[in-house]
Amino acid sequence: MSLRLNNSQARRLFLDRHALLEQPAGSAKGADLLTLVSRLGFVQLDSINTVARAHDMILFSRRPSYRATDLKRLYERDRALFEHWTHDAAVIPMAFYPHWHLRFQRDAELLAKRWKNWRRDGFEEKFGQVLDHIRDHGPIGSSDIGENEKKSSGGWWDWHPSKTALEYLWRSGSLTVVGRNGFQKLYDLTERVIEERLCPGATPCDAPATVDWLCNAALDRLGFATSGELAAFWDTVSTQEARDWCARQQNAGIIETAEIECADGSLRKVFLRPDTVAQAKDLPPAPGRIRVLSPFDPALRDRKRAERLFGFHYRIEVFVPAAKRVYGYYVFPLMEGEKLIGRIDMKAHREEGALRVRALWPEARVKWSATRMRKLEAELDRVARFAGLDRVEFADDWLREPA
Repeated sequence: MSLRLNNSQARRLFLDRHALLEQPAGSAKGADLLTLVSRLGFVQLDSINTVARAHDMILFSRRPSYRATDLKRLYERDRALFEHWTHDAAVIPMAFYPHWHLRFQRDAELLAKRWKNWRRDGFEEKFGQVLDHIRDHGPIGSSDIGENEKKSSGGWWDWHPSKTALEYLWRSGSLTVVGRNGFQKLYDLTERVIEERLCPGATPCDAPATVDWLCNAALDRLGFATSGELAAFWDTVSTQEARDWCARQQNAGIIETAEIECADGSLRKVFLRPDTVAQAKDLPPAPGRIRVLSPFDPALRDRKRAERLFGFHYRIEVFVPAAKRVYGYYVFPLMEGEKLIGRIDMKAHREEGALRVRALWPEARVKWSATRMRKLEAELDRVARFAGLDRVEFADDWLREPA
């Protein structure tokens, strides 16, 4: 008989692995914050600051005592985190750095080919000049070089050669981002930032060992997954490598197949560890309070997985023309217990000290009761204080019908 998790058990396991099953409480400084980031694997960085930046909202939703200075200190002063790419730019525990040597190699090959195809001519000729400039002058941002190369756009599609060289040298490991000025990255020589024993070249890159670590670490943080979901977690391992890893692990009895029940009642075949089903059945219910989640929360990053587990279809509409948006520019998902119950369009008006709610759309079959309203108001008060605001204001027609 096949192992199986019902939908509630699968949700609880997934939320537990993403630090959303326990009460949001506890310390968010120093070693405690590093433990949380390590548990998640990484925290995505994003510049949009409608209420607070994504990385700050991700950590606040799990530790309400968290403040943005806590992450900045851990990253820029303590050097307990480094910045690189998973599926997007993220801060990652420094202990994981040796496992990024394979990513450096693969990004070097991929980007050299891609950026040549995008006709970013001349960026490779700038490598020596950029490295010498940083060696002589210390950390720099992209605005500090290439004065005669700058173009009018400034978008990623129109980087000047020195900016492209900076990004390439960072993505391939020669440079390390040491912090941000505003939200502009500051780059320094890796040899001046990262301990020598961790640096590329200190030990040969062992690709099979790295693939093994990445797949194991992804499964630990997902609880259950297909081979494709394991590959997508860090976005370094190929789907074929993940498929081969799953086959080897299954043959060795280290992982096994099971079925999880999706929100629509369908069954999905996944891989998990032998003790995972028993662990999932022993997990407690999720806290009943309402939480505002970042659109880039790790629990929502894989939109298809979130829809299968929670029946919650979400896409961010930042790049959708205003007239075609279903909900809004930057809409926050709302979680209550183990359910995603709606989404809220709100914005910090900092000059007036107000968090303004333009609209809230409950999910279908979610009744917006007086009790639920009190829980929402309590959460919005917490979010407002976190964003440095004095009060919460609601538009006249804020409660909407499900779209």
